[in-house]
Amino acid sequence: MTTSQNFTSISESQIKLIDAQDLKELIERQAVELVDVREADEFASERIDGAILVPLSKFDSRQILNNPDKQVVLYCRSGNRSTRAAEKLIDAGYAEVTHLKGGIMAWRSQGMPIKANKNAPISIMRQVQITAGSLVFFGTILSATVSPWFMFLTGFVGAGLMFAGISNTCAMANLLSMLPYNKQR
Repeated sequence: MTTSQNFTSISESQIKLIDAQDLKELIERQAVELVDVREADEFASERIDGAILVPLSKFDSRQILNNPDKQVVLYCRSGNRSTRAAEKLIDAGYAEVTHLKGGIMAWRSQGMPIKANKNAPISIMRQVQITAGSLVFFGTILSATVSPWFMFLTGFVGAGLMFAGISNTCAMANLLSMLPYNKQR
């Protein structure tokens, strides 16, 4: 597989993949500790029933029950974050960790049941994309029709997005998370 942050070797035999059908069978037999490593807003919107939330951004292996009678299976949206979470569990001493191949997207595409909340607000990152895109779009239109000074708005948003990518902190996401409909999570 890859090398972890501690530069210890993680072999492919330690991180296993499971497909949607095999996971469904484990869930039906109640033989799985299912862990969703997406963020809280994604979990609130839709999830596999019975999953517990342990977001990768705040991942702590102590939140996962190490029950010898149950297989730990991680999942995320597509499989990338669950792979990173699996590496963290291996670093924490787990001999073997399994994650859902293709994540919840593969689960959904196989027609497996999803527990969805249609009233959940859209994810913070989608809200950031909509807000930033709107500011850039309107700043461009206004700079072409009203005053070239509106180009500073588009430059400011672009600089903010660059800073968010480099620092892994997003001021716009933090501001949007303070809105009342985002606090109900």
